[in-house]
Amino acid sequence: MDDDDFLPLSALQHLVYCPRQCALIHVQQQWSDNRFTAEGNVLHRRVDELGEESRGAVRIARGVPLVNRRLGLSGRADVVEFHQTEGPRPVEYKRGKPKAHDADAVQLCAQALCLEEMHACVIADGDLFYGQPRRRQTVVFDDVLRTRTEQLAADLHGLIAAGSLPPPVNDARCRACSLAETCQPALAGRKSAAAWLRKALAADEA
Repeated sequence: MDDDDFLPLSALQHLVYCPRQCALIHVQQQWSDNRFTAEGNVLHRRVDELGEESRGAVRIARGVPLVNRRLGLSGRADVVEFHQTEGPRPVEYKRGKPKAHDADAVQLCAQALCLEEMHACVIADGDLFYGQPRRRQTVVFDDVLRTRTEQLAADLHGLIAAGSLPPPVNDARCRACSLAETCQPALAGRKSAAAWLRKALAADEA
C-alpha cells in the first residue's frame, strides 16, 4: 500500500460515532470545534508536553507515531508504555466519562494492531484514561474487538473511496457533535446511514 493510501487512526472513532461525521471530516475536510473538542485538544496537549520518562522498568513514550501497512492506517498514540517483560502497552487519554459506544476501544485496538506490526509482538490489552473519574479502564484486545476493528478499517477505506456523504441520522449523537450546523441533521430521511454505507461498500466491491 502506498503512503498516500494510509488513513488516520482517528477516523475509525469518527466512523463508529457517525459515518456522516466521518465523511464530513475525512472526505470534505470540514471541521469545527466545540467545548468538547476544545477540552479534548487541551488534554492531549498536556499529555504531549510531559515528554518521555522512565519509571522503574517501564519507559513511557508520548506522541508515538504508528502505522499498520496491512490495514492502511497511520497516526500516533498518546502514550505507549514499554515494559521490559510485557512489551508495548498503548494508553489513550480521553476527556469526560466512558461512553456507551465502543469508539474509544476500537481506536485503542487499532493502536495495538499498529504496535504489533511494528514490533512483531502480541499485545493483550491497553488502557483508556478518562478525565472523569480520572482512572484507567483496561480494554482487552480479544478476537471480537480485533475483528470489528479490522472490519471498520476496511469500511473506512470504502467510505473514503465512495467520496460522498451518508445521510444524516438526527438523534442524540447530534447534540454533542461539533459539525451539527454543517451536517444539518434535521434533513434526515428514512434511509439510514448504515444502509447507505452498506450500499456504497457493495458498489465499491462490484
